[in-house]
Amino acid sequence: MTEQHTSARAAAVHSVHEFVFSVPDLGLAAHFYTSFGLEVREEDGGLALYTAGHPQRWARIVAGARKKLLWLTLGIYEADLPAFAERCARLGVARGVAPHPLAPQGFWLTAPDGLPICLQVADKCSPSVKSSRVFAPESSSAGRAPQRSAVGQVRPRHLSHILLFCPDVPAALAFYGALLGLKLSDRSGDAIAFMHSPHGSDHHLLALAKSSGYGLHHSSWDVDSFDAVGLGSQQMAKAGYPDGWGLGRHVLGSNYFRYVRDPWGSYAEYSFDIDFIPAGQEWPAADYPPEDSLYVWGTDLPADFITNHEVAAM
Repeated sequence: MTEQHTSARAAAVHSVHEFVFSVPDLGLAAHFYTSFGLEVREEDGGLALYTAGHPQRWARIVAGARKKLLWLTLGIYEADLPAFAERCARLGVARGVAPHPLAPQGFWLTAPDGLPICLQVADKCSPSVKSSRVFAPESSSAGRAPQRSAVGQVRPRHLSHILLFCPDVPAALAFYGALLGLKLSDRSGDAIAFMHSPHGSDHHLLALAKSSGYGLHHSSWDVDSFDAVGLGSQQMAKAGYPDGWGLGRHVLGSNYFRYVRDPWGSYAEYSFDIDFIPAGQEWPAADYPPEDSLYVWGTDLPADFITNHEVAAM
């Protein structure tokens, strides 16, 4: 039975249900995400992104003149609909309309930066417990490393989070917090912030980074081992996508990472062992200095890593 939450106080987004963006070349997008290890299917006027063995459609990609985040669909419980409607009325937030012919009908809102957001009644697809991890076995009479000849394609298990660009991080925090019920995990001033769901989620279900407009910086995909992060990096380099950032380890979220740059300047991240915040747990959110906002260790940050190419292309 799907978990339900009925009080206005408990009403909160539980999942990133789907993110949708356009690119000028669907064939190239299919090659990139298939190489990354996702299942790419033709659905509903574009490409749909799935992970192996999981029923959730995490993303859609449609044809457009340029790469652009079109809308974001967030999963909610049906019992919470009245609470969200009451909050909109109390906070003076107008209801919106579907922004695109391929967008679903539903409870539409507009974020302060103009991003269209749909609240959709759906089962929770974000993890409700910390993802399982695979570590090398203890020393024995045989070698512990996996055999290169036996290594298969790295295939992520689920979407962990997305990072959005926005022009006003505090305004976005107020919108996603006061209206949509997400909780602050950590931040670094007004430059970047991380939010989780009180219904249980990874350290960040949604992250927000300062820019001159909204856009999609990266999508992050959970894998089961540090080896998978390294193998994924190698996998994408062989497929023709050698550029990115990492290997490395984040401070905020604690996960090990490799970001792979896509053909349009944004990223797909292999992520392993991110912090998990169970339902109802109070996380000690803090404001960290800039040097702790990105990584503990790793390769040098690309010069344009925090460039919003969606705005730059306008």
